[in-house]
Amino acid sequence: MSLEGRTAIVTGAGRGIGRAIAETLARQGCQLVLAARDQVSIEQAAREISQSCGTLAVAVPTDVTDPESVKNMVDRAVQEFDRIDILVNNAGVTRDNLIMRMSEDDWDTVIQTNLKGAFNCCKAVIRGMLKQRYGRIINITSVSGLAGQAGQTNYSASKAGLIGLTKALAREVATRGITVNAVAPGLVPTALTQDMPADAAEAILKATPMGRLGTPEEIAFAVAFFAADEAAYITGQVLCVDGGMTMM
Repeated sequence: MSLEGRTAIVTGAGRGIGRAIAETLARQGCQLVLAARDQVSIEQAAREISQSCGTLAVAVPTDVTDPESVKNMVDRAVQEFDRIDILVNNAGVTRDNLIMRMSEDDWDTVIQTNLKGAFNCCKAVIRGMLKQRYGRIINITSVSGLAGQAGQTNYSASKAGLIGLTKALAREVATRGITVNAVAPGLVPTALTQDMPADAAEAILKATPMGRLGTPEEIAFAVAFFAADEAAYITGQVLCVDGGMTMM
């Protein structure tokens, strides 16, 4: 399985799962555009990945909630690499609270980033992918979008919406050589999950048949699989990487 010569955009690439995805794609031969709001983290990630993996990684500060910022990111990617083959929508935030205590800002921020941000990125790259009759879009959703999670009505709604976006877009572009899939991580220790109450994390762990947390690298390998030519006949699917937590 090789992605030699392909160009990938990874959002939320400065740390955690996004950083692991970028590193994994780079080891498969991808050229990279790393996007995040935190300029310092993605510039550091780009330098380190370029040095360790021997591939070119370009950092582009991006606010995925802003269509103009996303357009600038895509224009920069095309300027640097001529084309975009892979888009990984990983950027996300949490603002957890019980619904009776959740502010409208908490709701709007999560929906705008996790769902509208992915929409903005998909819309910005899809015309180029249609023209080249090739593309791989991988959306990072969550088991919370499949099963729900108390205290996360905003996050669960955004991730469930992302699954719907994945399936609908997959139907729109399937005849043009473009696949659209989603990866749904279980509990993975990252900056997004480190503030989770200990009792909530323990409950999730108990509900996981494998009895352990996942790693960012395990999520990244699933993304690399969907990006590969070997997965060309798979589209509109959600792959749960969750230690068995949501098996049916």
